[in-house]
Amino acid sequence: MYGLTGRLQGGVVGTDGGEGRIMSRVPGWLGRLGAGLNRMGRQWEERRAAAEREHTDAEQDMAGSPAYVPPPPGYAPAVAPRPDPAQAVPWGVRVAAEAGWRLLVLAGTLWVLMRVISAVQLVVLAFVAALLMTALLQPTVGRLRRLGVPRGLATALTALLGFVVMGLVGWFVTWQVMENIDNLSGQVQDGIDELRRWLLDSPFHVTDKQINDIAENLREAIGANTDQITSAGLEGVTVVVETLTGILLAVFSTLFLLYDGRRIWEWTLKLVPAAARPGVAGAGPRAWRTLTAYVRGTVIVALIDAIFIGLGIYFLDVPMAVPLAVFIFLFAFIPLVGAVVSGALAVVVALVTQGVFTAVMTLAVVLAVQQIEGHILQPFILGRAVRVHPLAVVLSVTAGGMVAGIGGAVVAVPLVAVTNTVVGYLRTYSQEAALRQSPPPHGATSTDASPAEPPADPAG
Repeated sequence: MYGLTGRLQGGVVGTDGGEGRIMSRVPGWLGRLGAGLNRMGRQWEERRAAAEREHTDAEQDMAGSPAYVPPPPGYAPAVAPRPDPAQAVPWGVRVAAEAGWRLLVLAGTLWVLMRVISAVQLVVLAFVAALLMTALLQPTVGRLRRLGVPRGLATALTALLGFVVMGLVGWFVTWQVMENIDNLSGQVQDGIDELRRWLLDSPFHVTDKQINDIAENLREAIGANTDQITSAGLEGVTVVVETLTGILLAVFSTLFLLYDGRRIWEWTLKLVPAAARPGVAGAGPRAWRTLTAYVRGTVIVALIDAIFIGLGIYFLDVPMAVPLAVFIFLFAFIPLVGAVVSGALAVVVALVTQGVFTAVMTLAVVLAVQQIEGHILQPFILGRAVRVHPLAVVLSVTAGGMVAGIGGAVVAVPLVAVTNTVVGYLRTYSQEAALRQSPPPHGATSTDASPAEPPADPAG
């Protein structure tokens, strides 16, 4: 820009003797153009100098600020960035932490659930008892319905027959105990005297003074705990009221479940999220079949135990053989533990009334029947679908008894059996759903990837 103007000016000034002639040849607008370009160049230089001054002032201001970090020089070595904290934690620790907080959430959920169940324990036990009675009586309602009996009448007839039978059993046991209590007390006293004589003549070298000391300690323990016994008797009134309330609630729940069970189940399915509804809808009928098979099988096995053990102790002249047989039938609904308690009760009655030999024979009868039941009857009657490992039975009965007493021990094993069926079905259902949603194989691998046979139904 400056060169062009200089050349123009130099050319105008440096012409020998022809200044006027050359100036006449240069138009006026070309001179004005050169002057304008010259002004623009000066303005551009001024603006660039002002921008450099402003940048220098800004760097000086930032250098005085504590947050200012100067850029590294060009000769500084490269520094690797810090890794993500999640990536710095070892994989095993991350997995343990993920599993740990999920286990804490599950434990908290179970704790809250157990607190809620404990608060409404009477309602829960009554409803579970209604489910068990419904599982026992529902096949009869189904048969009457297939014969053309209306649903309401079939439900009423079945419930009436079932409740009458249960009431008669309870009345019969009470009547037998009241009729034989006086005779039993005398036989117990005679049995205690005979046991005392046997201990004195036994090779254990038990003396009369030791027996008297044991009896004296028992009397002192009873006298010292009179207040506790009295309070237990007063609490027994509350227990009786709660028991009657639970029985009435169970009866009403059974009636409604027998009459309207299908619609209750359909309404319950609406509470399940839509994504999980197909799996739950398939698991429900299988769980109900498992519960029905368990209840019916347990009733049959308990009836066989009661009949054969009752006949055995009857022929051994053990008093109250029929009430003892009924107790054996009722305690059979508590797996393993109930058989031990009812058998021990029969042996104790035989010991204190008929002596050591009769007690040993009673123990042999109880053990023989229970061995036949455990190894032949239960696998044949209950079947593979409701079989539970003995360790799971012991742990579930113990946990149920600790949580809800006798009622919890009764419902623990069927709950474990139903849960096992539901979990097995849902696992199989999820596998089948994953196979249906996966893309079909192509080429030579299609034959190898195709399943040889469909997965088995967990309900059998």
